Amino acid sequence: MIAKPRRCGVLLHPTSLPSNDGIGSLGEELFEFIDLLHRARVRLWQILPLGPTGWGDSPYAARSSFAGNELLIDLKALAFDGFLEVEDVLTPPAFSTDRVDYGRVRAYKEPLLEKAAHMFLNEADDEERAAYDSFVAENSRWLEDWALYAVLVKEFNDSRWFSAWPKALRLRSEAAIARAIEEHRDAIEVVKVIQYFFSSQWKKAKAYANARGISIIGDIPIFVAPDSCDAWVNRHLLKMDEAGRQSAQSGVPPDAFSDTGQLWGNPVYDWKAHQKEGFAWWIERIEETLKRCDLIRIDHFRGFSAYWEVPEGEENAINGTWVEAPGAEFFSALRAKLGDDLPIIAEDLGVITADVEELRDSNHFPGMKILQFAFNLKDGALDTTNAYLPHNVIYDSIIYTGTHDNNTTRGWYEGLDPATKDIVRRYLECPDEAVVWQLIRQMLLSVSKDAILPMQDWLELGSDGRMNIPSTVGSSNWSWRMESLAVEPWRIDRLRSLIEITGRLG
Repeated sequence: MIAKPRRCGVLLHPTSLPSNDGIGSLGEELFEFIDLLHRARVRLWQILPLGPTGWGDSPYAARSSFAGNELLIDLKALAFDGFLEVEDVLTPPAFSTDRVDYGRVRAYKEPLLEKAAHMFLNEADDEERAAYDSFVAENSRWLEDWALYAVLVKEFNDSRWFSAWPKALRLRSEAAIARAIEEHRDAIEVVKVIQYFFSSQWKKAKAYANARGISIIGDIPIFVAPDSCDAWVNRHLLKMDEAGRQSAQSGVPPDAFSDTGQLWGNPVYDWKAHQKEGFAWWIERIEETLKRCDLIRIDHFRGFSAYWEVPEGEENAINGTWVEAPGAEFFSALRAKLGDDLPIIAEDLGVITADVEELRDSNHFPGMKILQFAFNLKDGALDTTNAYLPHNVIYDSIIYTGTHDNNTTRGWYEGLDPATKDIVRRYLECPDEAVVWQLIRQMLLSVSKDAILPMQDWLELGSDGRMNIPSTVGSSNWSWRMESLAVEPWRIDRLRSLIEITGRLG
């Protein structure tokens, strides 16, 4: 019997990379990080959604499902290409090294990105202009709308198109749109150039990773933000009227974690409208993401089977209802376009019903197993039937120590009650100080096809390294950064050794 291939991956969003510019970028630090993964024989790099973030700076509430986050563009590379002066990038402000201050980063980087775009438009050579023109032509379906939207957000200092913009623009009157395009022609071109910068730099990073045997796992949030370009342009695909008023919003029902559920507030899909168009918008969304990534994790996968719909105006998620979604029909249409072997990971966490499992398994999508969810007690003892325990997982799954929504493993363990701590220690046969590495070891020993650890767990960070606390908004969310890529050699050697002895070489 030939053993099935298995791999190890690391979860780190590019914003978390160290740099002098207050936020991680697509510059030299990213290439150093890829080299770090390569030295450890890591085969997967998982990221969060790459879209431009808005209020709250959550990658899962991006202002576009198609555009790239301009704050990730490396300024030094632009200077090297001749689109900024060297003096522009030599003395950035003093930024925190452990957290992203998005407001200060925007104030520093956005004027320089606009300056670089103007220099490109005035000084780019024929080869660069041809590459740019090709980019614009290939991406016009989303780029034209995004460029106008981004300009109007700045014009009205508000992304809430449904309440803060003039009525004619809210309703996308043809005359108003044409007039806005003419009035802001130069600013629109600048936005397009900035997206070209992002695309060019990301392509180089992806090619570098792929050449070193590293595949990139991207991420797609199932819903779009209400104040996004997606909603402004495609309200006919959402339960939203022409003026942008939602009739329903997304969320999850009450459960063991919340008596009132979670009210997310995103507009929900009018799936009948999507069916009429052959799911064209969703298919394009998947296709565009696969240009940037090799695999895709779909957040809240259960929403393709049924989602929790809450009437607009409700203050919590209690009075919602389950509404069926045509997931089977959608994935059939997606396979017809992209082929049978869809590179999709189903985020199937939470309360998952039989219909969701059927949708996942019939499409051969691996689900997720989180070790931090594995150690629940039953009558004072470990529930050995827990599907997340390493000895219970199946090959067709992706196992994690934790995700961006979990505490770090060290922080999680330190917050456990004494009885659960004792169970964890007994299961791993180790003292407190060895729990993180032993959990990584058990994860790698499992039969799951892919095993992924957040960078924070490789570094054994405590709760101060947490990336996000769900259902909260604050400056600590989405802002964690590595202070240095100088990872101790013993950490690299230890992870590489574990990868090798567990056969996770891909």
